[in-house]
Amino acid sequence: MSKFSFFSDLVNTLFDKNNRKKNFSSLFEKKQNKSLLEFIENVNDAKGEISALNYSEELLDYLSKCDQKTLISFFEYLEKDYDLEINSIEEVLKNYNKKKEYNFYKDIKKISESKRLEIFRRLNSTQHGTINLVRLREKLLELLDKHPNFRKIDFDLSSLFKDWFNRGFLILKPIDWETPANILEKIIEYEAVHQIKSWDELRSRLEPQDRKCFAYFHPAMEDEPLIFIEVALTEDIPEKINQILNPDRTMINSEEATTAVFYSISNCQKGLQGISFGNFLIKQVAKDLQNNFENLSKFVTLSPVPGFSKWLKSNDATLFDKMYNKSSTTKIQKNEIILNESILKYFFISKRLDYLPNDPVARFHIGNGAILERINFLSDTSEKGLEQSLGFMVNYLYNLEEVEINHEKYVIDKKINTSKSLEKEFIKLNIEIG
Repeated sequence: MSKFSFFSDLVNTLFDKNNRKKNFSSLFEKKQNKSLLEFIENVNDAKGEISALNYSEELLDYLSKCDQKTLISFFEYLEKDYDLEINSIEEVLKNYNKKKEYNFYKDIKKISESKRLEIFRRLNSTQHGTINLVRLREKLLELLDKHPNFRKIDFDLSSLFKDWFNRGFLILKPIDWETPANILEKIIEYEAVHQIKSWDELRSRLEPQDRKCFAYFHPAMEDEPLIFIEVALTEDIPEKINQILNPDRTMINSEEATTAVFYSISNCQKGLQGISFGNFLIKQVAKDLQNNFENLSKFVTLSPVPGFSKWLKSNDATLFDKMYNKSSTTKIQKNEIILNESILKYFFISKRLDYLPNDPVARFHIGNGAILERINFLSDTSEKGLEQSLGFMVNYLYNLEEVEINHEKYVIDKKINTSKSLEKEFIKLNIEIG
């Protein structure tokens, strides 16, 4: 048996929770027509591992089939009846403050958690429990605006996810044209940046030797990708997305490439919103590519600017109305100078309370230690590209030897690290960087 097969079998055994359950369901009475509260109480009150598994599976099955009204009732029970035990906290703190012993410490740890956390842990222990909880949080997120108190539940669940989806549990896998079809279908479905309209389009992104794709998986979620990244190997930094997506482009030998372009990063699970994987993914993929292709010296993105149109509408309504009234590339070209000025202001003049950049993609990449290398005019002339950013796209540069330094500078000084060429543009407009 190969080392890889042994490891694969080991992982499958560890995460095949059905093996740990056996068939003890006949030992537990399956009362018909249980109430929602009974389902919850059974999970919470179960003493043994097997009973907890059985009752947890019953609750998850019930929730998967219930309507939204019942789902809201479920979250209301968790929020009101399984919250912190406030009455006991003061006494426990007094005891620990007097004598910092192990037993008092243990009491504090226990009482500082809401009771619903243990319910979530028990639900997670079932077969397919992790993916079911991810789906459950996806539904929860849709309710937060109308039910703000549910944010406490979301805080608890997302805190667990941050532990369960720790980088140490994630598995990086290359995706290519030989990858099983059920996973390729999900790549098409989850692509969030540049829509894949057909299997032929997918093939053009995966099969050529100058195109790569990688995804993170979690052992407890089987063939469900968490996030994937599409990479183009090129001879230079591209200015326009068509240089990458054009099926009639001139292909190059991957060994000749000097630049790796991360042109699409797609989060696949809405229920894992706020759980960051992209920073790990980019850096690991960059290092893997560097090890495999010795001529690679540049690692850049070709990224969208998804917040620009909304910002322009709020900050220069006249220019916004002018651009979006029968918008066309011709009209955009005629207003290139003023639009270039506006995009610089968008990136470098932030009125946010945290002083971070207006653009969410900029916050992600610059926060990861990249620098704002170049802003590209009319880079994406697709309907989506014109609608969200009037065609602007951005190259963020990852210098693998400086990303940690750049990250620290950004966190401490809130300073946007940028290229020398963009600095000159700011000087012309008298825009102070930072």
